[in-house]
Amino acid sequence: QVQLVESGGGLVQAGGSLRLSCAASGSIFSIGVMRWYRQAPGRQRELVAGISSGGSTNYADSVKGRFTISRDNAKNTVYLQMNSLKTEDTAVYYCFATGQVATRWYNYWGQGTQVTVSS
Repeated sequence: QVQLVESGGGLVQAGGSLRLSCAASGSIFSIGVMRWYRQAPGRQRELVAGISSGGSTNYADSVKGRFTISRDNAKNTVYLQMNSLKTEDTAVYYCFATGQVATRWYNYWGQGTQVTVSS
């Protein structure tokens, strides 16, 4: 069984910062790409940022220059540093990862962590 456990969400004022963490645990041989998605009420889930196993990153235009994704491969953990937060960043943030179990690759999702940015 593989689990992604997120932490670090909460309530912050506009202009503030939060750091999300997502740790993968279980019988994983290898972790591939890791991503953060978010879903605001009434909206579709959208990609926020991604990072490959080699460290290549990509970001949604709406968060470029404010958010930074990073990972610690030794800990199977991905982070999302969120600075200069805006009210429109309010959403449930989900961690996603591809993981190799035995000889196959699977997709995994975390349970989500709420981020609320107040004005």
